Amino acid sequence: MNASSPGRIVLLTTSHRVAPGLLSWPAWQALHGADRVLCADGTHPQLPYLREAGIQVDESAPTAEDLVDTCAGGHTVVVVATGEGEPRLTDGLARLAGSGRVQMPDLELLPASYDLPGARLLDLVQVMDRIRAECPWSSQQTHKGLAKYGIEEAYELVEAIEEGDRDELREELGDVLLQVVFHARIAEEGRPEDGEEPFSIDDVAGGIVTKLIHRHPHVFGDETASTPEEVKEHWLRTKAVEKQRTSVTEGVPLGQPGLALAAKLASRARTAGLEVPLPQGEGVGYELLALAVRAETDGVDPEAALRVAARAYRDAIRASEG
Repeated sequence: MNASSPGRIVLLTTSHRVAPGLLSWPAWQALHGADRVLCADGTHPQLPYLREAGIQVDESAPTAEDLVDTCAGGHTVVVVATGEGEPRLTDGLARLAGSGRVQMPDLELLPASYDLPGARLLDLVQVMDRIRAECPWSSQQTHKGLAKYGIEEAYELVEAIEEGDRDELREELGDVLLQVVFHARIAEEGRPEDGEEPFSIDDVAGGIVTKLIHRHPHVFGDETASTPEEVKEHWLRTKAVEKQRTSVTEGVPLGQPGLALAAKLASRARTAGLEVPLPQGEGVGYELLALAVRAETDGVDPEAALRVAARAYRDAIRASEG
């Protein structure tokens, strides 16, 4: 140890979204090699695991000046940062360094654990849980009561996609995700006595993971697919085995917009190789049905095509208004 050395300060940060005790190897090396390890929060979730590993942690919140003095003589001090990131300490160190009057220790920011992709979803689940428990409006909502919002948010997402607005797209995806998490949180309160078995957001995620793996044997299994058409064939074949449906129309939601409904039915019939004559009748409904089926056959989404035309009509109306 060099008595003239100003020493070293290591600010150790951790993510609350990663299980306590799961730290990087450089973090463990810094902790074991430190002369002192400090933490201002005696309830920090990492402390039991650090002490179990034989590391002595002092519950202390030194000032910047105190910390610099502690490092004098070549000592290394590791500060286990609290959730706020120790802004008072780091601001104080910055002021001392900027003054030019103090020989500063080496300063190192060492992330001991990192957020994994999707980590902020855990925050969303926690926030939703608190809102459900404490918000007078949210605590009273039901699946049926929220249904209309799911429809509205889906339409707003489609509009953001069609408008090409990236900021709106990100926001609307969040709104749709909120609906999923909200419904899953309500479902946790299912009443088994009424035939409502509770399930959680993990059950929802687990179900779709299982479905995706099963329906992508060309990715997770031994089958191969080199074209989108082959992928669709795999999907439809595995889906048919899963559902065991007696009609190709099963699973087509009748509550969707009319043009989309007609196109979906036409797609199911065409995929199944069924030659089904269109029903004949008077009125615009049958004419729209024929147009929707023709659009689907030509690979055109009739709903999207109509929205494009409707936006052009809207612009023409605005233009005529001056």
